[in-house]
Amino acid sequence: MLASTAIATFAESAAAQDSENFDGVTIEAKLIGGQQYEGLYGRIAEWEAATGGTVNIISKKSHFEIDKEIKSDMAAGTTSWCVGSNHSSFAPQYEGLYVDLSDLVPADEVAAFVPGVIKASTVGGELLMLPRAQFDVSVLYYLKSNYEDADKAAAFKTEYGYDLAVPETWQQVKDQAIFFADPPNFYGTQYAGKDEAIVGRFYEMVVAEGGNYLDADNRPIFNSDAGQRALQWFVDLYAAKAVPAGTTSYVWDDLGQGFASGTIALNLDWPGWAGFFNDPASSKAAGNVGVAIQPMGSVTRTGWSGHHGFSVTNDCEHKDAAVSLVRFLTSEESQLAESAGGSLPTRTAVWEANIAAAKTGDDPYRAEALAAFAAGAEYAFAVPQIPEWGESTNLVFPELQAAIVGDKTVKEALDDAAAAVDELMQESGYY
Repeated sequence: MLASTAIATFAESAAAQDSENFDGVTIEAKLIGGQQYEGLYGRIAEWEAATGGTVNIISKKSHFEIDKEIKSDMAAGTTSWCVGSNHSSFAPQYEGLYVDLSDLVPADEVAAFVPGVIKASTVGGELLMLPRAQFDVSVLYYLKSNYEDADKAAAFKTEYGYDLAVPETWQQVKDQAIFFADPPNFYGTQYAGKDEAIVGRFYEMVVAEGGNYLDADNRPIFNSDAGQRALQWFVDLYAAKAVPAGTTSYVWDDLGQGFASGTIALNLDWPGWAGFFNDPASSKAAGNVGVAIQPMGSVTRTGWSGHHGFSVTNDCEHKDAAVSLVRFLTSEESQLAESAGGSLPTRTAVWEANIAAAKTGDDPYRAEALAAFAAGAEYAFAVPQIPEWGESTNLVFPELQAAIVGDKTVKEALDDAAAAVDELMQESGYY
């Protein structure tokens, strides 16, 4: 019933868009690339057919590369393209680039999104993006067969002194990852190892250990005891060869393809991969995938979160067409389609529709994944909402890498990273 209501609501919106005429208008877009996003982009042709407009995707890259390109455009004054992928972790950096959508999107449509997500999309009082069905908090994907093998269970208990079961803590993840690893053919786990990706993972492990990245005055405090325990986890797994040797160059697509290869036992990853991992056409792990809430640190569970969205530039010549496209890509029907692959929606009605569908029991894996993400979302927390977050990660990630590969001790690396971020925060006028 809820799913039908959501589709009916979109039908009314689509009818309104049918009356929009953008014949001859071309909207240039810079979008995040990756397998998990392609299904939504396939719907752009429907918007073109309904409105007569044309979408020219002039760039499609990882968000890290898109971020660099957008900043280069801002410096060069070449921001006349219209629609850009955005993310709650990156949005504060793009001051002056994007329009305030609260002036261009009906208030009742904005109210249809989860309030907390709209709050995180709002920077300095301006709604800078409309959220897509890509609310992110990572949970644990695992190969079920490792927990169905009596010989492995007996050997594990002999070595570690407790029963082999889906891990509840990050210490158990480390134990099991080392136990399962058989390099170079099979690895216990993996992690993103560069750019904001490794810093975000480190950040959430610091929080799980009872620490934080910055204090209330935006001073770096991640070189605390909690921070050292968090980084040591990454270091120990690398030293034990429980992760692939190339992990320090991995970002999200590498991790997704890695788990789908069937050669990774435990994988902390995002909602958008859920359908891909269990699809026989794309994954050797299909049929063998379990999904569980993210594990506990010493104090709480990890929960680094954020969400993707679409923004419209101030320099766009055809803002009406650009806003129409963004509304289409974040509509209820678009979110129903995108979330069917495992992504978490950001519209209240679509979230309710997914829960209702999962309860029918037609897809046990989908129900398991949705339950895990619903539980995991209770522990979600965002990165510091400051423009310097991205710049700080560029200072921190090389130091994390240096510790992981053994070029520095954990304390040396974190102290050096904290000193660099401290200088950045002082230069930015925080203290």
